[in-house]
Amino acid sequence: MKKPLALLLAMTVLGLPLSADEKEDKKETDRLEACGTVIKEIMDIPDDIPQDLIDKAECIIVYPSVLKAAFIVGGSYGRGAMTCRSGEHFTGPWSAPTLMALEGASVGFQLGGQATDFVLLVINPRGAHSILSSKVKLGADASAAAGPKGRNAEASTDVTLRAEVLTYSRARGLFAGVSLAGSTVRPDNNANEKIYGKKITAEDIVFKGAARTPASAQKFIGYLNKKSPKNLSDPQSLK
Repeated sequence: MKKPLALLLAMTVLGLPLSADEKEDKKETDRLEACGTVIKEIMDIPDDIPQDLIDKAECIIVYPSVLKAAFIVGGSYGRGAMTCRSGEHFTGPWSAPTLMALEGASVGFQLGGQATDFVLLVINPRGAHSILSSKVKLGADASAAAGPKGRNAEASTDVTLRAEVLTYSRARGLFAGVSLAGSTVRPDNNANEKIYGKKITAEDIVFKGAARTPASAQKFIGYLNKKSPKNLSDPQSLK
């Protein structure tokens, strides 16, 4: 009698719906997996983000499938993840990701009714430290510009030299630089706690290696390490 009872209990447990906490955790793992898909699809197309800009980026932020409705209802926000090159001077492999939030009414008007992917390149150390330490308003706390696209885009233009963050969007299969000025980016500390199982700051994850890359982010981080393993920025600019 014991074995059938044990089997029945096991089947019952397996058939139970996910708890609220488990659903939230799955949201975060799905988010990291989506970041990996988006970055691979975008970087595999030569006419999207110029490779030389990716190679000179200290950090990359991906917000997959952001919906306009998210910015209209109750002050919600887009969710994504950020990774930086590790080491004091951003010269190491890409770090474990910190979960990130994107907020701002200005974003909603640009999205239309379509889900939109956003990719942000952080191209100097000051921008990286600012974004990882607090909420940053693009265009005010950190200079931002729509990023150039295409394999022949000049990475040394005035726009890319002045900006700390270059921003891109993809919707309906169309990819372009987009202005996100007035929007804010910030670490999503609650989501980080769910993914890593402890209270942990974005700076500790990225700069101190305080957490290992979770399985759900292996595609995201692994692809970046394969596609852009070395920081090609001027070494003096990283100090």
